[in-house]
Amino acid sequence: MSIRHWPERERPREKLLAHGSTTLSDAELLAVLLGSGVRGKDAIALGRELLLSSGGLASLLGRTEQDIRVAGLGPAKRARLAAALELARRSLAEQLERRPSLSSPRDSADFLRARLRHLPYEVFGCLYLDNRHRVLAFEELFRGTVDGASVHPREVVRACLRHNACAVIFAHNHPSGVAEPSAADRAITRELRDALQLVGVRVLDHLVIGAGEPVSMAARGLL
Repeated sequence: MSIRHWPERERPREKLLAHGSTTLSDAELLAVLLGSGVRGKDAIALGRELLLSSGGLASLLGRTEQDIRVAGLGPAKRARLAAALELARRSLAEQLERRPSLSSPRDSADFLRARLRHLPYEVFGCLYLDNRHRVLAFEELFRGTVDGASVHPREVVRACLRHNACAVIFAHNHPSGVAEPSAADRAITRELRDALQLVGVRVLDHLVIGAGEPVSMAARGLL
């Protein structure tokens, strides 16, 4: 039965308008966003399938329009969902930039996880900070394959100087999902740290993004 034939108090859009968005489940919120279901599935069932195939809401947030694959989901619904997810990611970035300063790895972990977690290729990025650890910008510097990305210290130094950064947080993802820093990760971090010391830029952390919680190399004592 289509949702429009349900009792009004059970329809997601009507529930949201009557009682607020916080009363809806994740699947119901997705149903409101999608507008309607597809053949054989109402909008809530479609929302549940999206969550199940993605591994949950946090995982769905990291998906791109190319990653959103559910049977029957057409280009219009996929574009609508991708736009909403991008707005959520931009909201995270905006919140991060408005913070007075970053005081712990967790302050930036949510944003970086949303940006990098589910990319099918490896990306190395930099979060540039001023002398009070306020966010200046985030930039993807290098892209690779599932086997790794080539990181060039000269380009990282140049980017930090271009942004007039006093400090930087590195981040890269492991498409395999395993966030454990490799020997190569540790080696390039030390190389970048030494190169940036020469121009007065402090390396505060290097976050490795995988399927679970990001791993902070600073917290591990690897900087």
